[in-house]
Amino acid sequence: MKRNINIATETPRHRKTLCVSVPQWLSSYKSNARINYLSIMKNIFLLLLFFCSGFIGRTQIKPFRFAFISDTHIGSPNGAAEEDLRRTVADINQMKGLAFVVITGDITELGDNDQLRLAKQILDSIHIPYYIIPGNHDAGWSESGGVAFTTVFGNDRFLFEYNGINFIGCASGPYVRMSDGHIPRDAVNWIKSELQKIGDKPVIFLNHYPIDNSLDNWYETIDLLKQHNTIAILCGHGHSNHTYSFEDISGVMGRSNLRAKDPIGGYNLVDVRTDSIIFSERKPGKLTLAPWAKIKIETHHYDLAKKFERPSYTVNDSFPSTKTKWMFSSDANVASTPVISNGLVIFGNSNGIVQALDRKDGKKRWSYKTGAAIYSSPAASGNKVVLGSADGKIYCLDATNGSLIWQYSANAAVLGCPLIDKNMVYIGASDHHFYALHLDSGKPAWVFDGLEGPVMSTPVIAGERIIFGAWDKNLYALNKADGKLDWKWNNGSSIRNYSPAACIPVIHDGVVYVVAPDRYITAIDMNNGHTLWRNNESTVRESVGISEDGKWVYGKTMNDTIVAFSTSKEKQSPAWKMNCGFGYEHVPSMLIEKDGKLFFGTRNGRVYAIDPRNQQLLWAHKIDNSMVNTVRVIDSRHLIASTMDGKVALIEMK
Repeated sequence: MKRNINIATETPRHRKTLCVSVPQWLSSYKSNARINYLSIMKNIFLLLLFFCSGFIGRTQIKPFRFAFISDTHIGSPNGAAEEDLRRTVADINQMKGLAFVVITGDITELGDNDQLRLAKQILDSIHIPYYIIPGNHDAGWSESGGVAFTTVFGNDRFLFEYNGINFIGCASGPYVRMSDGHIPRDAVNWIKSELQKIGDKPVIFLNHYPIDNSLDNWYETIDLLKQHNTIAILCGHGHSNHTYSFEDISGVMGRSNLRAKDPIGGYNLVDVRTDSIIFSERKPGKLTLAPWAKIKIETHHYDLAKKFERPSYTVNDSFPSTKTKWMFSSDANVASTPVISNGLVIFGNSNGIVQALDRKDGKKRWSYKTGAAIYSSPAASGNKVVLGSADGKIYCLDATNGSLIWQYSANAAVLGCPLIDKNMVYIGASDHHFYALHLDSGKPAWVFDGLEGPVMSTPVIAGERIIFGAWDKNLYALNKADGKLDWKWNNGSSIRNYSPAACIPVIHDGVVYVVAPDRYITAIDMNNGHTLWRNNESTVRESVGISEDGKWVYGKTMNDTIVAFSTSKEKQSPAWKMNCGFGYEHVPSMLIEKDGKLFFGTRNGRVYAIDPRNQQLLWAHKIDNSMVNTVRVIDSRHLIASTMDGKVALIEMK
């Protein structure tokens, strides 16, 4: 039964009586109260969102301090780099309140295994966690192709969260070949995946290189970071303290730990507060200098429509008759030249996978997984394809289906490229050995063990000799029948980086021609290894080629120009020079002449064809923005080009 009650509502004017049932009144009261409560809370939330939108990111962050080290370059001849790092480690260990250490690349001078182990031994004495990534010095000359860094330190990337900030760091190359800085393709894919998991939480990104055009694929990483709440980018490479704006993202370069011309080295202390990040240089054992950089902490919503520099492909419009017929994008770097066998384009990538594409349409036909990164350009004969892997093995696969025929184990990474001649495979490895293996069985015919460094390039055969360079300052000539040393040559430099190791020598009329990072072209007597002449007028670096008729030796200079020298035992000056307009250039992609046309690739993803007889540019075609490896010329109208970023393309000229 309903009960009636009187509810008096007074106003200044009148008084009225409402007659309702108890259940009805309670229901109405609860409903109105709920509506009013939700309305009030909604308004409060909107007000808070309005007034505090710029501070949401920082309210999640709790203050802390960390150490920021970069460019330690362990492996110095006089031990100064090691002393500097030990001093820094001791300084960190006596300091209270440090949460962790980040180290942004160029840990070693040349990335060799001994240098990496020594660096880890020193760094492992830090009493707090440290997070480390490699730089170009750890990868570019690495005897393991960068594999040892991951083996020694456990990984070449990191991701962790501390007091509200997500720190994400990854490797950067180049790997094994000289080129611009490059974040590996598999690392770019990893960054994208991890950022999606992080969502809108604050991010600090770390890399060895500044995230600008110091990296050939900087824009991909920037575009990913700008889709998230990235509050800062930290880097090394430049050896000095410096602030940046990387397309509106605040950036800080940290100094090298090396002392340079000072009595001691140094590093940075980074204080993270709720509203800012403050950088101060620290002199180990002495003092912390006044803060030199400050980044405001706030929630970022970057303007993705804002325009910044991006690679231009307009050069392709100038040569419309040259087209990319097909392009395949591998999921990892390709730092070698594909081979063509049985109608397939075959190559390896830095994930250790051999892939075979149909030459007609670029569709993948088979793949084979090795145990580590591949930087070896494969060679083929009949139905066999041979290549090396950083897992320390030489593989012979069936070119038609990718099945394993045989494998041979070296004692270290095999980054060298094979040459097949008369049923014999010739290939160098990082174990300081050069091998001659029977193509049918993989069994060694002979092994030369007199090298002092790794082999990363392709040997050549001239008469009864096989000739190749190594990263030990030397060019070698072995008797191809028994592997005995005939002679070795070097340019007289004590700097290992100046070795004639990246170029593929060319030979004509008893003369071997090489170019090296010392920027000389050198003519060497093939019979005894004596220097015939050297010339550095044109700053050639590591790219060389020879005309089909043997009349000219070509070199690619470090700025715009192709140069030709007459082949001769007498000292030569340039016979001609041609400005091709490719800009600054330093990648070791050889020059290949076919049917009177000279082809070559550059650091910025362009492939060129010139008429060397008339010094005329025939065409230029851009397929990517990273290093183009030595191209595989099929004929004067077709070639295969591969790039550091994992692109493999068939270029066709109408």
